[in-house]
Amino acid sequence: MIQFVLRRLLSAVPTIFVVVTISFFMMRFAPGGPFNLERPLAPQTMANVMKTYGLDQPLWKQYFTYLSNAAMGDFGPSFVYKDNTVAELIGKALPYSIELGLWALLVAVVGGVLLGTIAALRQNGWIDYTLMVIATIGVTVPNFVMGPVLTLIFAIMLSWLPAGSWGDGSFRFLVLPVLSLGLPQLAVFARLTRGSMIEALHTDHIRTARAYGLPPRVVVITHAMRGAMLPVLTYLGPCAAALLTGSAVVETIFAIPGVGRYFVLGSLNRDYTLVMGTVILIAVFVILFNLIVDILYGLLDPRVRHD
Repeated sequence: MIQFVLRRLLSAVPTIFVVVTISFFMMRFAPGGPFNLERPLAPQTMANVMKTYGLDQPLWKQYFTYLSNAAMGDFGPSFVYKDNTVAELIGKALPYSIELGLWALLVAVVGGVLLGTIAALRQNGWIDYTLMVIATIGVTVPNFVMGPVLTLIFAIMLSWLPAGSWGDGSFRFLVLPVLSLGLPQLAVFARLTRGSMIEALHTDHIRTARAYGLPPRVVVITHAMRGAMLPVLTYLGPCAAALLTGSAVVETIFAIPGVGRYFVLGSLNRDYTLVMGTVILIAVFVILFNLIVDILYGLLDPRVRHD
């Protein structure tokens, strides 16, 4: 197992290298720049600013300089947020995104697996059809629609919850962003669980367990659930990485100072280093969670071996 983990971590190095390379040149070739203001700076001032941030160097030299610094954990200063490094901004924003993402992931996984299992056990019944219609609607409604609709209903019309901001960090401030972030993923998990659970319930070993007279609850939870979770785990890796690094749309709608909001602001302001730092963070999260998923595969399915 240790050798498998080490191999996966080593193989992640070229993946991160490719992500950094593509992101670096896409940002540089995008129109505009971090210092293109409505009132242009004086030529001498612009030249001094470009020299300060190393943007007067040839592009290839900027690229290799950034690679060497990033390898040491230095993502450079922010071009827009003065007197702040990218590492400092991400360090301040990440706890907000992680807390928001953990709650959203909990809602999505627990709610999706529960509803998907109920739908599978009531296959082709009215409960199954109702849950799957709701799940289909949840999949098709994006975050930028879900957030304002929930705000309109629960914050403006009913005045039950705050419309935005982090506030004092209490759960009442988190309810709307957590639901906006988690409900679409809940719908995906529900559909995945239903399909995999139906397939698991028709396998030979489940028929054998029923023939031995095992209680239905034991058959479903102990035996069927174990096989049904494999497709769910496959989706869990990228989903968890996306939720825990923050949703750009949800954090922007609810004015939450997380990583996703910094990514949006950095992209709009052409803050090259800030965007690059968030991209690298997301890539690392995706790789780590996919590694965790592969390890969990071996625990749930004895046919999977990590040699």
